[in-house]
This record gives sequence, structure tokens and C-alpha cells, in this order.
Amino acid sequence: MSQQTPVSRVEPVWRAWMERWPTPADLAAASPAEVLIAWDRMGYPRRALRLQEAARVITERGSFPASYEELLALPGVGPYTAAAVVAFAYRGYSVVLDTNIRRVLARWHGQALPAPSQTKAEVDRARSFVPHGDRAWRWNAAIMEFGALVCTARAPACQTCPLAGECEWNLAGQPADVHAPRRRPQAWEGTNRQARGQIMAALRREAHTFEGLLSATGLSVQRFGPALDGLLTDGLVEQVGAQFRLPLASNA
Repeated sequence: MSQQTPVSRVEPVWRAWMERWPTPADLAAASPAEVLIAWDRMGYPRRALRLQEAARVITERGSFPASYEELLALPGVGPYTAAAVVAFAYRGYSVVLDTNIRRVLARWHGQALPAPSQTKAEVDRARSFVPHGDRAWRWNAAIMEFGALVCTARAPACQTCPLAGECEWNLAGQPADVHAPRRRPQAWEGTNRQARGQIMAALRREAHTFEGLLSATGLSVQRFGPALDGLLTDGLVEQVGAQFRLPLASNA
């Protein structure tokens, strides 16, 4: 849930979700429509359906996967999520490269911020720092927290940082971000994502005809059509006769 969504927005939805579906089997038995409604406005609703697909896989196998490779095979689970589960659920060895850890390591090596996209060299460098044994998950948790509270993106507390005297970025006079030209703020207004979100919000309330849905969203036909087509293709919306609605039956 917290992939691409702030934890502050995730927490209330997660608490309600876990109360409603406390086990993978409970979530697997729900309808996609129920899942999408419960997902509310957290964005990227395909994540909700992937989460339910993962719940079905876990239910069918009878146990939650414990290894990095098995976790990576679950629908919707990528390298970061698999590594985080290994570290924090099983306290095993893994390299958890979240935004905070990437930033701390980049500054330790003289850069203001890491590159926009993660590189193999960056992963290899991080792996050289993560200790083995029981200390691995503690290192991941500690550096993650350090980046969130001390070595922050916009206002790092360098004056009180215990590593200020060894940090290459600080010792170099805190040079500017060399990757700044490659960073573009993610647009929202006027995007296809925004249009899809408006359609999903309308369908969480009730089913609509094409004209009713168009009216409920307030979108232009030029934006509405492609967004609706994409939602139908992705299985997030289904058409039954003249009505468009959230999917009630699984395609799995």
C-alpha cells in the first residue's frame, strides 16, 4: 500500500483493511469491487487487485513465502518489497534500498541525492555495507530511520549529525544535486491518471451509463474516452449491458 503513497494516507486505510480482511484467505474471497472500494483514493488502484491476487496465491500454497525469490514471485511484489519483507518480517539478510537509505549512502559518498533511477552499482555498493546475521535488519531499519529524521532531503540536520565529520558530501561543502536536471515533478492536473481517478471515484459510489459516468466526472470526452478504455483494459472497470461498474467477479 505504501508503494508510491505516503504512510500518513495509508495507515487509516490499512487499519480498516486488516480489520475487514485479517488473513490472505479473507482477502482472496472478497470481490474485486469490494477491494477497489476499500482501496479508496490511495491511487494506482491496480495495486489493490495485485494485492488480492497475491492473497489468492498465498492461500493456495497454504503459507506465506519466506524467501526473497518466493516473495518476488507474488503478483505486485518487486525487489524492494521482497527485500523489506525478508528484513523486517523475517529479520533475514537483504538490501532494502528505500528513498532514505539511498540518500544517506549517496551523501556518504559525496552526492547530494541519488540518481533518479536505481543502478546496479548502487545496489552493489549498498550490499557492501549491510552486515550479515541478526544485524542486517537492524542496519536497514537504522539507516532508513536516520534518513527520515536526520539526513532528510530538504533540510538535513548536519549540525547535529554524528557522521558530519566523515560525510563526503558535507566535507565537500554540500555541493548541489548533479542529477537535478533529470528530476521532473510528477504532473497530476490534466493527466490520464487524474481522469482515471475521477472515473474510479464515481464508480465507487454507483454504477453509471456512459453518459451518466461522463457527467459524474465532469471530464471532457477527449480525456474521458481514453481513461475509461484504459480502465476496462486493466480490469479495473467492467461493462455490463449499458452500465459501467467496478468488477464483481475475478478474472483469475
